[in-house]
Amino acid sequence: MRVIRSKTVAEQVNDILRERIREGVYPPGQRIPSEHHLSDEFGVSRATIRTVLAKLAVEGLILRKQGDGTYVNERIQEENTHLGHIWDFWRLIERNGYTASIDVLSMSEEVASEEDARLLAIDAGDPILLIKRLFYADEKPVILAVNMVPLAFLSVPIEQINGHLRIREMMQQYCHQEIAFAITEICSMVVNGEGSDLLKSEVGSPLLALKVAFYSSTNQPLAIGNSYFNDSILRLRLVQTWN
Repeated sequence: MRVIRSKTVAEQVNDILRERIREGVYPPGQRIPSEHHLSDEFGVSRATIRTVLAKLAVEGLILRKQGDGTYVNERIQEENTHLGHIWDFWRLIERNGYTASIDVLSMSEEVASEEDARLLAIDAGDPILLIKRLFYADEKPVILAVNMVPLAFLSVPIEQINGHLRIREMMQQYCHQEIAFAITEICSMVVNGEGSDLLKSEVGSPLLALKVAFYSSTNQPLAIGNSYFNDSILRLRLVQTWN
C-alpha cells in the first residue's frame, strides 16, 4: 500500500495504523510489523515510521519493548471505547458485553441557534443537519445521540445519508471531512420529556450527558453533539497517558 501526498506523509501513516488498531487488524497484545516492514509497505522513510510510532506510544495505543518489538497495548481491548479521542458508542456497547443496534429517529434540516452557531463557527440561522439516533444494548435503549452538522458541508441530499454510520464515517463519506480530534464535556443532567421517554428512565432521574465538539486538523469545527447516557447499564472508561 502506497500513501498519497494529500495530507502529510506522517499524518496518513498515523491514520492507517490507528485504524488498523481500532478495527482489530492489529489485535490487542499482538506484535505489529517492524519499522523496516512498515517503511517498505508505505514507501516512506523509517524516520517517518519512528515518528508515528512514538506518537502512538505516547497516547498509550502501543507499547515499545526494547529488543523485542512493538505491541498493541492489550488494555486497549478493555478501554478502547475512547480510542482516537472520540467516544465510539457502538464499540462502547459491545465492550460492555451487549449487542449494539441503532434506531435513526430523524434526520432533518434545521436552523442553528445562537449557541449552536457559536460552537460551529457559523452564523445564527444558518442551515444545519440535525440527526437524532437511539442506541440500543440488547434491545434496551441506552444512549440518545443528537448531532448537528453545518449543511454547507454536505455533498449529498439529506435523504441519501445512511444514519447508521459512525459520525466519523458520515463526515468522511458525505462531507469529505476528517475528524482529527474532539472535545467532550461530561456532566450529570436531569432529562425529562422525550429524552426520558426514549431512554425509559424515571422522570427526574439524572442521566450522564456528553457534549462533544468535533474538529478538523486545522481546528475547524465540523460537528457538535449532545448525547444522553444511561450509565445504570453501561460504564464509560477512558485511557489517560502521561509523557
